Amino acid sequence: MKPKQTSYPRGKIKILLLENISDSAVEELKQGGYVEIKRFSGALSEADLIKEIKGVHILGIRSKTQITEKVIEMADKLLAIGAFCIGINQVDLKAATKKGIAVFNAPYSNTRSVAELIIGLCVMLIRKITDKNIAAHKGVWLKEATGSFELRDKTLGIVGYGNIGSQVSVMAEALGMNVVYYDVLTKLPHGNAKQIRNLKDLLKQSNIVTLHVPSDATTRNMINGKTLSAMQKGTILLNYSRGDVVDLDALKIAIENGTISGAAIDVFPEEPEKNGDKFACDLQNLPNVILTPHIGGSTEEAQANIGLDVTAKLINYTELGTSNGSHTVPAVNLPPQAAAHRVLHIHQNIPGVLGEINSKLSEKGINILGQYLKTNEEIGYVILDVDTELSRKAFDILKEVKGTIKTRMVY
Repeated sequence: MKPKQTSYPRGKIKILLLENISDSAVEELKQGGYVEIKRFSGALSEADLIKEIKGVHILGIRSKTQITEKVIEMADKLLAIGAFCIGINQVDLKAATKKGIAVFNAPYSNTRSVAELIIGLCVMLIRKITDKNIAAHKGVWLKEATGSFELRDKTLGIVGYGNIGSQVSVMAEALGMNVVYYDVLTKLPHGNAKQIRNLKDLLKQSNIVTLHVPSDATTRNMINGKTLSAMQKGTILLNYSRGDVVDLDALKIAIENGTISGAAIDVFPEEPEKNGDKFACDLQNLPNVILTPHIGGSTEEAQANIGLDVTAKLINYTELGTSNGSHTVPAVNLPPQAAAHRVLHIHQNIPGVLGEINSKLSEKGINILGQYLKTNEEIGYVILDVDTELSRKAFDILKEVKGTIKTRMVY
């Protein structure tokens, strides 16, 4: 059962979508009755976003737009942010949490696109196709087998055995590769893959190393001069994860001295803001190196799936208060109650809030038909279903509860 209308008419909810978010997302929103949609094809600077964010209820971004603490401070009506991508490191999650803004992403929707590309790149690099392609375009016939190999019987080392890494594992094994993987957590293997407990041990025994890790304090520059020197001569390296996990200066040296015989890099420490901008990298014009413009998950299928996934989460949060998948607001999912109005309450995580809510509602004779509370370190999130005739009174009471951050009636 789904409510027919939110307390704040869908037609008046303002939505801002940046970075050319998929038409599938826009179509889904329009079918849901959301028509106040403003779109930008590229990312916005902090100053421009601050101008645009006022009055916006839902913000959609991809990986380029930086949602800083200052942007969040100026977001006077923002309920939720949808990151139409895998990563969320471009959003200040701490600031969003403190302000009670839900942040959603699509961690699984483009895994197939990235995994397929990784396998294709492995073939291209181990056969040195890029060099032969460049030579052919220059009119040089470079027909030779020296330095070209099959993937079969080679060892693929996967660093980060999550959704993408594990899918790469399955596809690589289907091609006859031996697969080893390193992850900070114990992960059950797919097929005959084997987990290696030490990163350097994995690097030593791998012919090809592919990275699928998040950006955090433990992964920044994890591939550096020291770890590169642990690899066997002629190793191939692929980074389609985050731009700060590989020291590109050290990688250049490793390519030049032959430690690395080929590399494919899709993400960089600094990337242009929009298509057509100038791009410079120390790895340009090196042999058997493929550089791509952060397009690991950029297929039409992936973008459509991401659009549907994130949009569904945003709509469910707006209309039902369902916060499953949020990285900031605690995950709560309370089924709708018949003949009830639903009120949401986000508050600082301090003792006694739920007790105060229940006692104040009880004092006014307001019956609670359904209730769910969940907290994280910073905030608590309560969904309340109350009698329709007394919902406005309940809403006003909740606004006065100590530690209140945000109160909203959804229907």
